[in-house]
Amino acid sequence: MENIELLERIYVGKRAELKRQILKQALLCFLENGVETTSIEMIRERADASVGAIYHHFKNKEGIVAALFFAALDDQAQRREDALKQAENMQQGIISIVESYIDWVVNYPDFARFLYAARFALKQSSLYPDLQQRNHLRNQYLLQWFQQQKEFHLLTDIPRELLLSLVIGVAENYCRAWVSNKVKTSPQNYKKILAKTAWNNIVNFSESCVEVS
Repeated sequence: MENIELLERIYVGKRAELKRQILKQALLCFLENGVETTSIEMIRERADASVGAIYHHFKNKEGIVAALFFAALDDQAQRREDALKQAENMQQGIISIVESYIDWVVNYPDFARFLYAARFALKQSSLYPDLQQRNHLRNQYLLQWFQQQKEFHLLTDIPRELLLSLVIGVAENYCRAWVSNKVKTSPQNYKKILAKTAWNNIVNFSESCVEVS
């Protein structure tokens, strides 16, 4: 899918057209040149926009990075929430989380690549607390959904900080390798097995702890 489709879902309407155009071109600049190397002037030239317009909408390069990063995260989270609404039990929920993540990465590989590349830069910025807050809210939504399931007991022995790694960690690792061209086979080809692995991680967690101890 086109990058602009994602931006149109986040920044809606004709009034946001210039903002979408700047972000679309900034994304390509960041991917081609790196987040640190890309300058406002490079973005301005590629987007055919004035420096004043860029500063009006985003204040600085850090603001552009954050706008792209949060747009990607918010869209990814919405796809996950939509998938969870169709799940009828814990197993279906875990599988839908993994499969919706893989679908999103395959549909928007540029944004996925940017998320992996820009996370360090955002952690060093003044907007990192905003990222932490957004992540907290997303995780709270997931936890609330899990708590509503009758199989919630499967999660009670799993440390909170480990849960998402067990669910999405393997799929995320493969997707990162794929968007980095380290592996050739699309994650879609392995979607079912990656989702099944996530569910097995949950089901077998207590047994694994006993074996380790």
